[in-house]
Amino acid sequence: MKTTLATLTLCLVLLMATGFPFERKGASASGAAAKEKRVQFAAWDDVNVIAHGLLQLGQGLKEHVDKTKVQMRDIFTKLKVYNHTVGELAKESQRLHAEGDALKARARGMEDREGQLLNVTAELREKTEEMQQERRAAGERTRRLEEKLDNMMQEKNYSDTHNIQMMMEAQNRRIDDLLGRIGLQQEKLDKQNVRIKTLQSQVQQSRQKAFPKNTDGFPSSAASEQRDSPVATASDCHELFLRGETASGVYAIQPHGSQPFEVFCEMTADGGWTVIQRRQDGSVDFDQLWYAYEQGFGALNGEFWLGLDKIHSIAKNGGYILKIQMSDWRNDLASVQLPFRLGGEESKYALHIQETDTFSPLERSLGSDAASGLPFSTRDQDNDQKKDANCAGHLSGGWWFSNCGQSNLNGRYFQSPPPKQRHQRKQGIFWKTWRGRYYPLKSSTMMIAPAVIKSRS
Repeated sequence: MKTTLATLTLCLVLLMATGFPFERKGASASGAAAKEKRVQFAAWDDVNVIAHGLLQLGQGLKEHVDKTKVQMRDIFTKLKVYNHTVGELAKESQRLHAEGDALKARARGMEDREGQLLNVTAELREKTEEMQQERRAAGERTRRLEEKLDNMMQEKNYSDTHNIQMMMEAQNRRIDDLLGRIGLQQEKLDKQNVRIKTLQSQVQQSRQKAFPKNTDGFPSSAASEQRDSPVATASDCHELFLRGETASGVYAIQPHGSQPFEVFCEMTADGGWTVIQRRQDGSVDFDQLWYAYEQGFGALNGEFWLGLDKIHSIAKNGGYILKIQMSDWRNDLASVQLPFRLGGEESKYALHIQETDTFSPLERSLGSDAASGLPFSTRDQDNDQKKDANCAGHLSGGWWFSNCGQSNLNGRYFQSPPPKQRHQRKQGIFWKTWRGRYYPLKSSTMMIAPAVIKSRS
């Protein structure tokens, strides 16, 4: 590069030298007379062309130098990256060598253990063969004893044994027949007791109407007897069924310690079920607050929620079954029955499902979470088990929520087809272990009855 610049400078100096005029003298000394001096000049345009060309050449060389510097910096950077990569590869190679040594050591250890296992396996095989031999010997002894016993039975008392066996079978049949008759009689007695109590209550009410008070202003003896006697109103729909009611519809009941109220009774061939919730067409908004869910809302002949306080008055002492019936938009049906007890206001109406060894897949959406008690939750009273969210506010409606994702039969009612947005679908009526969390169901009905009922559904 330096040689190129020096050559360029020398050419420029020579060109400038030839641009000035100079004088040439004749060869003879006798030409002292004034001869005409000849002066030669380089053409100014040629000088400009050459100078311009040299400037362009210098500019090109400068640009080439700058590009070369940039390329050299890139090469140095790549060399640094390459050196770093080589270092990393060397470290990785050392690590792999160390792991290879460790694996070799483990392999040697496994070979030693394999040898030990082979020895143990051989010992076990020998012991197994010994046990099999002993088993065969014991089986042979047992076979011989059975043969002797059969011979003795056939020779001595075969006929007596056969007679005793026949007598026992006949006796068992008689016992089964008697148990069946006792069950039928007990059912008839239960119905008769209910009817007797009803008649007694009606008689005492008639007496109370005929003699309401004595002249002193105190209740008469008939009124005192009425206060101590059972009330005429049934405590639930199953008691109405035992009294002879067989048609489904709206009835008045009065659980023990509660005021009378109306319910919808679903009468079946085996008993009466008290309906506590029904969803069928979306005519009632179930996105309600705590007070509404506590007192109840809707119409008993349509969609409704009976009310936590009323449900508690019926099932507070346990011994009841919660039956849930659901349908999807293909009209497929599903049913769940769970023994339950409902706590009072102090427990936020906690739902207690009786624990079993294993819950079926359908029962798992509610039974597994409520085995130890699950409080009721609404968007204005967050009682669920999810710490960082309010399930009732995040989804919709009030329910016995655990972690928001298992079930919610009080969510929003969506007509088919369901909404496309996922955040809307999860607010619907769903039962996760049947159709999934994001499948809005078509209908749901919740009903309760005493555990003694025998449902065929």
